[in-house]
Amino acid sequence: PQREEGPGIREREAARERREKIYAANQAAARYFHQLLWTPEGAKALAYLHKRGLDDRDIRRFGLGCAGSDWEGMTNALCQAGIEEQILVEAGLTLRRESRRFDMFRERAIFPIIAQGRVLGFGGRAMGDAQPKYLNTSDTPVFNKRQGLYAMNLVKKERGLTRLVLVEGYMDVVSLRKYGVPGVVATLG
Repeated sequence: PQREEGPGIREREAARERREKIYAANQAAARYFHQLLWTPEGAKALAYLHKRGLDDRDIRRFGLGCAGSDWEGMTNALCQAGIEEQILVEAGLTLRRESRRFDMFRERAIFPIIAQGRVLGFGGRAMGDAQPKYLNTSDTPVFNKRQGLYAMNLVKKERGLTRLVLVEGYMDVVSLRKYGVPGVVATLG
């Protein structure tokens, strides 16, 4: 039997394709942020993470990164890599105000939020006195901060857990997990 295609099927397929493009954009952004951490521009965020007791292995394990000070650094890099600006906007990575565009995250340590092996969004901690101190990806077709927990992707790999330990922030999760505490998660803002 031949499958019928109607408006509903086409709309669902278009929405699925859009989500896949957002996932790809988030993955590319996570790589960009992580690579930037190891450059001179990432020195401040790297020093912050080291000061908080993390070593390079911990940083790699959690895929931590940083956003630079350039207003369009990540946007330009991802657009040059072939990702459409509109997808970056839908992913909450790029903001548009009138005729200007700029990166959502600037001068922040970056914590990717992962579920089922996919980067859903990001949390960013300001370096210095910038406000807000913590900033999350806005709600997108693949991310809703009220419906997830940071590090839940790691909990799903832990066998025999009978409890979760809910902590306040991303660094709390990373620090406790560094010392072998299982089942640690945090709210997403």
